[in-house]
Amino acid sequence: MHGISLPPGEFGGPWIDHLFCNTLDPAAHPAFSELEGLRVSSHLLIRRDGEVIQYVPLDCRAWHAGRSRFAGRDNCNDFSVGIELEGTDELPYATAQYQRLCATIKALRRGIPSLARAPVVGHCDIAPGRKTDPGPAFDWPRLERLLARRR
Repeated sequence: MHGISLPPGEFGGPWIDHLFCNTLDPAAHPAFSELEGLRVSSHLLIRRDGEVIQYVPLDCRAWHAGRSRFAGRDNCNDFSVGIELEGTDELPYATAQYQRLCATIKALRRGIPSLARAPVVGHCDIAPGRKTDPGPAFDWPRLERLLARRR
């Protein structure tokens, strides 16, 4: 789980799409200069209204985790599905995002055997000290309650 907004703290617009498609113009906004040359991708993005956008096929590697380690394994990009939520560490995520995230996780667990019992973790959990997202604004207990429901 990741959190992203481009420019930082702003929602909507084409900038996340441009970043994940490697077409972001660093001159389009002052905050983008630090992203020049960065090559990142994610499997999925869940926008504030719950819209899901897929950038990378689920059976292919996306470049979302960076230097990472989880459960004794390095390079989480090799064995994980990257889901970005449009948001920030500080602002609450939208109800539509939690609902769509829950449905997405359940579909992934049903459709991909290796994910059936896989934990859901934040970027902060696999790259502690380097990453903080999805941040303290993400309501992990809320997600757990939604995932525990039968439907």
